[in-house]
Amino acid sequence: MEMTQEKENKVSPKDVFTHLLAIATLYASAVSFLVLVFQSINVWLPDALTEAGYYARTAANSGIRFSIAALVIVFPVYVLTMRYLNKSYDVNPTKRNLRVRKWLVYFTLFITALVVMGDLVALINNLLNGELTVRFGLKIAAVLFVAGSIFYYYFMDIKKHNTE
Repeated sequence: MEMTQEKENKVSPKDVFTHLLAIATLYASAVSFLVLVFQSINVWLPDALTEAGYYARTAANSGIRFSIAALVIVFPVYVLTMRYLNKSYDVNPTKRNLRVRKWLVYFTLFITALVVMGDLVALINNLLNGELTVRFGLKIAAVLFVAGSIFYYYFMDIKKHNTE
């Protein structure tokens, strides 16, 4: 019985790369979504102080196209990978305690906490400089939403399954 438990907790290359794929596609999806939101804000609320005009709009449209293309491919891979991992956790709950998973989840919590703190520092800095605009506020809100959502999801997952 003890040998079975030890074998179940052993990390295979499949486990490592599946978890890496899940986290990498999560990060790529988050960044692509934020690029999409930022560039959409740039199109909807152009900066009146820049004279770039056509070139700024062209660059924003290019960013929008690329982020949509990335989301169409990368986000479904994230969803499917997470579905696969969650099914494997249902079959073998000890897989939820794999070292590679713990390291990647805690690393993700660490990164999202840093992003939220940096976002709030930027908000307060711009507020103190008197440079708070609707455009900037929307971008800050988007970053807070994305990073906060990721942090909340993984933090609640840790609390729910009591992994340390």
